[in-house]
Formats: sequence, structure tokens, C-alpha cells
Amino acid sequence: MRTVMLVDMDYFYVACEELRHPEIREVPAVVGMDPKGGKGRGVVMTCNYKAREFGLRSGMPISTAYRLKPDAVYLSLDYDYYEGISKKIMEVIRSFADKFEQVSIDEAFIDTTDRVRSENPKDYAQRIKSAILEKTGIKCSIGIGPNKLIAKMACGKSKPNGIMEVNENEVGQFLSGMRIDDLYGIGAKTAEKLEKLGYATVSELAGANRARLVGKLGSFGSELIDYANGIDDSEVMEDASAKSVSREFTFESDTNKEEEIAEVIKRLGTEVVAELNRSQECFRTVTVKIRYGDFTEHVHSRSVKVTSDPDTLIDTAMELYKENANADRKIRKLGVRASNLSNYRGQRRIA
Repeated sequence: MRTVMLVDMDYFYVACEELRHPEIREVPAVVGMDPKGGKGRGVVMTCNYKAREFGLRSGMPISTAYRLKPDAVYLSLDYDYYEGISKKIMEVIRSFADKFEQVSIDEAFIDTTDRVRSENPKDYAQRIKSAILEKTGIKCSIGIGPNKLIAKMACGKSKPNGIMEVNENEVGQFLSGMRIDDLYGIGAKTAEKLEKLGYATVSELAGANRARLVGKLGSFGSELIDYANGIDDSEVMEDASAKSVSREFTFESDTNKEEEIAEVIKRLGTEVVAELNRSQECFRTVTVKIRYGDFTEHVHSRSVKVTSDPDTLIDTAMELYKENANADRKIRKLGVRASNLSNYRGQRRIA
């Protein structure tokens, strides 16, 4: 049996800000664009749990956040600062891994199957948490499971600052008590569709007729049935062998507001280039993935001159979005990818 862990920092951007502004630890705090008295554009990138008590959340328009809690502390994004802390965190996590896969600036999957054969997985996870806290001052949550899906969901249940383990023989019980919208990958609109089809719980979805659901939702329907049964065969992929670097963001509510989308593309592009810089690589192809609210997905790519310039990646990604997105349809998820990579180690960087 595999042992997979998802290590996820708690409210990462705000947690980073708390290191240099300890006075905000006990008050609602938000990192994102300037709210400009409720007229600002852009989205909340993250907020602490104090802010969440007032209904604030990641991906929410910054203007909405301001209306809900105008006296919260609003801080501007400082990617260079966050990336420096992220690099230290990922070095710690990697040191505990058989296989390592960074999925965002503050989140990574690790396969620890060989390393926990002689140690309790929860004790091992606690050692990871302690090492990250000692090295960086950042708290995290860890989910442990037989695959990435269960590790991801267990991690969500463990927040904040917790550890949750779901063994292979506990997966059915872990999923059985959940409503359909608790299952990873299912948003409000999909949950509504599934409930209309008669699936209100994960257990009901697990026993669904596969042909019927594929007919209604396409291949995503088959994927959801697998997820409802706790099945996920995807591997933890080592970054070192990656032929591309990508990041994705799922909106909590489907949107077609350009200012929100532009802010997310900027964030994703910045994270992708930061990852490329760590491995000293340039890119030649930029790709944008757009998933609409009905789960139809479109991928658009463009070649550029070989570069490691973040503005080139972000501007190209934004152009691809504007040229190809259907303005009348709301978007659920965005992805930005850099590919056709080449190493610039030992040669002058092209920028």
C-alpha cells in the first residue's frame, strides 16, 4: 500500500506577513489587491481564519471582502518575499520524501511509502510539521492517505494546523458520510447537477451507473465515480523530470470578471516562473487551460522567443485568454503552463 501525504501551509500569504508583522496575528487579515474603499478590482488571494469568520475567502472579489469586513487589515502581494519562504519550505518537505511533487507555492504531495515502513505515518508527519515550523515559522496541515485524492481530502479536514490519516481500509467509511459537494473536484454547480440526477451523497455517487453519468457529464462523470469510491491511481511526480511547469486555480464561484481572471493569471504565471528559476530553466511555449462551469475544457498555446521573463509568460497567457475565452460563459478553473524548457545554467539568461 502506498502512503501519500499532502503538506499544505495554512493561509500561506498571510502567515508570511505575520512573520514580519506579528501584530496582525489576532485580527482579520487579507492579502490581495488594494480594496480602494470597496471599489478595488482583483481578488482575495488568501485570508486568515479570523477573516473567514466574517465570510471572507480566497478567490472572492476584493470589493466584496471589503464590504463584509472593511476594518480588516488589507495587505498587498509580495511575491518575492513569499517565494523565498516557499523555497525553504519545499526544501524541508523534499528532504522527507521518496517522491516529491510541488503543486503550488504552498502545497506539495510526497510519497513516503518506503520511509514510513518502520515509523507511524502520523509521527512522521508531525516531524515534517515541526521541521517546517522550526525552519520557517510557518504552520501547516498534513493529510495522509493511500493516494493523492484521499491525502488531499484528509488535509482539508485537518485544517488548521492538524494531521489526519485515512488508511486504505478506512477510505469507504471516510467518504460515506459526506455530502456530494464535500468530494474533491465537485463545486456548487456540479453538485446541483448531480443532485438533480439523484446523487446527493458520496455513497450514492459511488454506486452510480457509469454509462448514465458519462452520458450526462462526459468523461468527468466516470472520474467522479472513481473519486467517490476513493480511487486515484495518479503518481506523485518528481519535478526534476518534468518537461513543463504548470499551476492551476479553481474559483470558489464561477466567474467571467476579467479583473479577477487577470489577477489569477498573474499569480499563476509568477509561480510558474519562480519554479523555473529554481531549476534554472527557460521556456518557449505558453499554454492556458480554461475550464468552464459546465466542465468543458479548452487549451490554447503559443510559442515565444526562449526566455525566463515573467512578464512574457503573464502577458502571453493573458492574450491567450482574451483571444479564446467565451465572454458569455463563466469559468471554473484556470491553468497556466510553460513548456519546451531549456536549461540556462552556465549560459547567459535570455530575458
